Amino acid sequence: MKIFLRWLINAVGILFASRLIEGIHIDNVTTALVAAGLIGIINLLIRPFIIILTLPINILTLGLFTFVINGSIFYLIGNTVKGMAVDNFWAALLGAFLVSLINGIAHLLIKSSPQEESRRQR
Repeated sequence: MKIFLRWLINAVGILFASRLIEGIHIDNVTTALVAAGLIGIINLLIRPFIIILTLPINILTLGLFTFVINGSIFYLIGNTVKGMAVDNFWAALLGAFLVSLINGIAHLLIKSSPQEESRRQR
């Protein structure tokens, strides 16, 4: 259930970014759902290896290079998914930052279930 909710929040974040940032274009909600799913899959399977490979740069930049990685993933998805377009890397960087911000706020607002709270206390 939480995965589905995170997927929807990601899609809403992508739609919000397309409305707010001029260089991001999305045709419809279905496209945002597909893009959110692909971003989730890439973040789960590929992003950890990219983070490890770029660890020296990430340490030198005090973690700020992670924004570049997120922007690159957003740019890649934006130019791969039919119905979504990202004009340039700066738009992708801002879009990835905005989607991350929305996900972070949503994560703070969503309370965990009582079963998870009892599991955490054990």
